[in-house]
Amino acid sequence: MRKISAFLVLILTLPHAVAESRTELSFRLKASVVKVHTATKKGGHGVGTGVAIGKDLVATNCHVLANTAGVKITNRGKGLVPVALKADWKHDLCILRFQYADLTPVELGDSEHLQYEQAIFSIGFPGGPPRPQYTEGKIKALYPLDNSAIIRIDASFIMGASGSPVFDTDGKLLAISTFKSPGKHAFFYSIPVKWIKDLLKQPDITSMETDVSPFWDAPVERRPFFMRVVLPYQNEKWGELSHIAQLWMKNEPSSSEAFYYAAVAEHALGNANKAKQYFEQTLRLRPEHASAVMRLSCIENITLACNNKF
Repeated sequence: MRKISAFLVLILTLPHAVAESRTELSFRLKASVVKVHTATKKGGHGVGTGVAIGKDLVATNCHVLANTAGVKITNRGKGLVPVALKADWKHDLCILRFQYADLTPVELGDSEHLQYEQAIFSIGFPGGPPRPQYTEGKIKALYPLDNSAIIRIDASFIMGASGSPVFDTDGKLLAISTFKSPGKHAFFYSIPVKWIKDLLKQPDITSMETDVSPFWDAPVERRPFFMRVVLPYQNEKWGELSHIAQLWMKNEPSSSEAFYYAAVAEHALGNANKAKQYFEQTLRLRPEHASAVMRLSCIENITLACNNKF
């Protein structure tokens, strides 16, 4: 009886222990998340988020501070001004260097072996609140780019959250929240921690002036395909979506997302057999692609209602 009672106590207290562990983890990591303040050349003020990756190093998005008149961070009531930075303007990644900041760095994780539907969470300053906010989500898509991959997550963010760290469930840094698509049903994209590791090897600079635009702000025809499909998809312009997806498949034949959007377009255009082939190829490339599984089920089961929310 005593053993059974002990077992029941363990079962009853386990969910509470797990919840406490998650709370403790987020509380600990919040100490490593900083608010980035910028002064514009016209006298305005901007706010973003950064994360400590060393005692004197903070990673954030370059678009938060590019071409500003000045920048500082605040962390636990203390204001700090950087003495230098490392900048990868094209990938929208900057690392600020400080002196004697004594920040609490996070652990850099692995962004090269991520999975669809993998649980993540983010901490940042969306809207510029006084304290960092915690948001949970999942990885919804991975888009290969420049020897790594852009990560689409369903943890939404707004102005002020640019530069927010994205963590795995162990609290390791996976990515930096960076940009979102236009429209009511926005997609949210993060840049991988691998680019942080690469940038750490580059020399410091002292100027925040640049004429280089980030890849996501290029003219539409030069943006990555994963960005070009979003508006036709959301606005149900199936012919346009099909055209872009076909170009995507031709240029990136190993991209599961290229086949996925081609399949969505063909299904909407009434070409069920071709759509089925493309969905099946999506799943050969990404067996865990939940949206492809659901849409393929729609084709194979005519009684199942389909929509564009998958």
